[in-house]
Amino acid sequence: MRFLRTYLDTIIISLFEIVAGILLMIKPVEFTSGIIIFAGVILMILGLTSIIKYFFANAGEAALRQLLSKGIIAILIGIFCAFNTKWFISVFPILTVVYGVLVLFVGVHKVQLTIDCIRLKTKKWYLPAISAILSIALAIVIIANPFTSTQILWCFTGITIIVEAVCDIVAMIVDACSNR
Repeated sequence: MRFLRTYLDTIIISLFEIVAGILLMIKPVEFTSGIIIFAGVILMILGLTSIIKYFFANAGEAALRQLLSKGIIAILIGIFCAFNTKWFISVFPILTVVYGVLVLFVGVHKVQLTIDCIRLKTKKWYLPAISAILSIALAIVIIANPFTSTQILWCFTGITIIVEAVCDIVAMIVDACSNR
């Protein structure tokens, strides 16, 4: 039970990444469109909530927090997302490069984790090191974008997400076993 309390967030995120990677490989356009529409709906709900809060807050707080303008902007972005999924699909290669940059940042964070483990004399320091190397290598491949077909790019991104998630799960399990 302690294992679940300690690692539940990592388990949930990793499982979500594996499912997302599989769906991205099987139905890339449909999955991406669904995510974009879902994000749009969430933004519209958050925008509406912000506007409602604006009218129920006292005038000074409402002016200071700028809830009305934030709400309207969120709704406009949400509408754009929900009704312009094809635009996002057309710029997917650019979004994939942005994802590659994020994976690179995660890899750099894992480099620090590795060094922290070495400095703390952790026996399994090599696990985050392997994960860091994989993250950085995959990020470089994504950023370099040597693919000509968006379908291959989607498939590769799905594989990248799955590999990253599996590495995180393995590192978590080994860490949990070594702390017993």
